[in-house]
Amino acid sequence: MAFFLETLIGGLMAGMLYSLVALGFVLIYKASGVFNFAQGAMVLFAALAMARFSEWFNAALGGDSLLVANILAFIAAGGVMFVVAWVIERLALRNLVNQEGATLLMATLGITYVLEGVGQTIFGSEIYNIDVGMPKDPVMMFENVFEGGILINKEDFIAALVAACLVAALSIFFQKTSTGRALRAVADDHQAALSIGIPLNRIWVIVWCVAGVVALVAGIIWGSKLGVQFSLATVALRALPVVILGGLTSVPGAIIGGLIIGVGEKLSEVFLGPYVGGGIEIWFAYMLALVFLLFRPQGLFGEKIIDRV
Repeated sequence: MAFFLETLIGGLMAGMLYSLVALGFVLIYKASGVFNFAQGAMVLFAALAMARFSEWFNAALGGDSLLVANILAFIAAGGVMFVVAWVIERLALRNLVNQEGATLLMATLGITYVLEGVGQTIFGSEIYNIDVGMPKDPVMMFENVFEGGILINKEDFIAALVAACLVAALSIFFQKTSTGRALRAVADDHQAALSIGIPLNRIWVIVWCVAGVVALVAGIIWGSKLGVQFSLATVALRALPVVILGGLTSVPGAIIGGLIIGVGEKLSEVFLGPYVGGGIEIWFAYMLALVFLLFRPQGLFGEKIIDRV
């Protein structure tokens, strides 16, 4: 039982990190109808900015206060992501309103390569570390409840807790603030939102800025775990099955989908992997997404689209 719970908790923590990346896709798609393939590049760009700013501020402070350096780096990297979001919306997407989906898709693919190239030019192409003070040693818990206890990775636990707090804050933002309600109105019907005076361009800038903050937090967490390298951009590919499972237009769907896939990957790898030679964790999410595309393409919480002719 203890081993099962250990695997389950590990899956839930991994699932929260998947959900965090998937939220970037959902937020932008809800407000603008754009499937943002540049989300992975935004995570990479944000992680590069955080790593380099942390190094610069730490050097400027003489290496005496890593906490202060990280706080200043987070603020600076957040400002950079706001600028990136504004530039993307202003120079690219604003001019592509009401264009075909394929056109918008190609635009976000182009943005991906621009961000990766600009990131390499500004911040360099080496592998960087992000040290935000998260403990990396595992800890044994519930030893009085289960024989041998449950081994939990403290870094994964803190990362999952941070992701959960950000998800909760975004949910409150969407439900309780006037800007959040405007975002939901735009997501439901662009023309109706325009008719009651909601400025679409301003809303889209806000959404891209929020997605930039989400990318920054995801970049810090994944960069702390894996190191900041250009393969970090592919982390978005791990979130695609989450979006398909939960639904492109559902914030709760991104959360539930991430948890399901995280738990499914861990349990299938541990309990089924020995019988099939392992490697299930690599393809499990994509096979599950394929099943949903065949039988429920809108996902668990997505809106079913009905075209009347």
